[in-house]
Amino acid sequence: MKLCEIINVGTELLLGEILNRDAQILCDRLAGLGISVRRALTVGDNPGRLREDFLLALGRSDIVILTGGLGPTADDLTKETVAEALGLPLVEDAAQMAKIEAFFRRRGIPPGESNRKQALVPAGCTVLYNENGTAPGCFIRHGEKAVALLPGPPRELSPMLENSLLPLLAPFGSGVIVSHYVRTVRLGESRMAEMAAPLLDMENPTVAPYAKEGEAYLRVSAHGETREAAEALCAPVIKKLREILGDWVYAVDKDLAQTVLDLLAEQGKTLALAESCTGGGIAARLTDIPGASKAFTCAFVTYSNEAKISMLGVSRDTLAKRGAVSAETAREMALGARERSGADIAVSVTGIAGPGAEGTDKPAGLIYLAATDGARIIGEKMETGRADRGYNRVAAAKTALALVRDLLSQPRKLTVNPK
Repeated sequence: MKLCEIINVGTELLLGEILNRDAQILCDRLAGLGISVRRALTVGDNPGRLREDFLLALGRSDIVILTGGLGPTADDLTKETVAEALGLPLVEDAAQMAKIEAFFRRRGIPPGESNRKQALVPAGCTVLYNENGTAPGCFIRHGEKAVALLPGPPRELSPMLENSLLPLLAPFGSGVIVSHYVRTVRLGESRMAEMAAPLLDMENPTVAPYAKEGEAYLRVSAHGETREAAEALCAPVIKKLREILGDWVYAVDKDLAQTVLDLLAEQGKTLALAESCTGGGIAARLTDIPGASKAFTCAFVTYSNEAKISMLGVSRDTLAKRGAVSAETAREMALGARERSGADIAVSVTGIAGPGAEGTDKPAGLIYLAATDGARIIGEKMETGRADRGYNRVAAAKTALALVRDLLSQPRKLTVNPK
């Protein structure tokens, strides 16, 4: 199996100003070619350190992919540094120069000298043209090894990777690595790992536990000569995990929002939301998915008590006696959202997102949820024990979607009624 190293270039990455998604994108797609990523390194905009780390990576691995530092400014030095390290002159690529000139001509301004430097590429490379920006990438054969330079922004990197680089790297692949994700909700990572323990020591396929806000999952990965062979290794393990974990598993590979939308579409039902502490976060998860409008009708974001009363019909007496963060309020929010939207199902969430108690005597991370389909109403009380506002909001959004799944799939164990 060919070994690969990734070098992500940019001081802004080291300062935490930008989230580094490039390594995640590359690792995922390279695995599909049977190329193993040995290391992923982040380096600032310093040519000396970049040259040192690049040559070390090239000495250890068969493929080195660098991202970022291909722009027009003075600190964009990846192309220059790599070319110098490989002993290659930079030459102007006529096609890239024409693209740059056309780009600026459409905007009615001439390209500056700094833009013209983006037409310079290492001699003998394969230019990877950028359809979403002005910085081209390049692919360089260096003896038996390969070096690739890609732009940093994911919206530019991803299409260049898919359309141009992966076909060039395909001959370096050895078989195929396939991964699937057995996803659970409401089950902690440690408990999930305990239940799946007999399968965690396998070598091919491998099974590894992971946790995210509000859910946990097991990654099943196999290496095979073909995709079909790798899939055949994964299938019985996934089946066994489903048997072990039972109703805790909500899907394989699909996320929770997609799972809920698919169930709604299959049953011809619609969903409305009543959100308080999540502030529209559940709606955002659903509407991130194309075609969500077929099943998702609307969201009432009722952050204040007055909004809960006027928009959802929550009783003023309930709010006075039980408070906005209570099972009773969650119940009335769900019933009101269903009645006023005309949707088949409604789910509500109200809680203390944190980090403080928000003027109450209730702890951060206390959240109440309810869902109804008209015939039934079910609910859940969450106590995350965390003062992490972001975590609590995400966990609440996922639990709300899990309640909708409960109503749609009628699992053996429904959560308790919030009375």
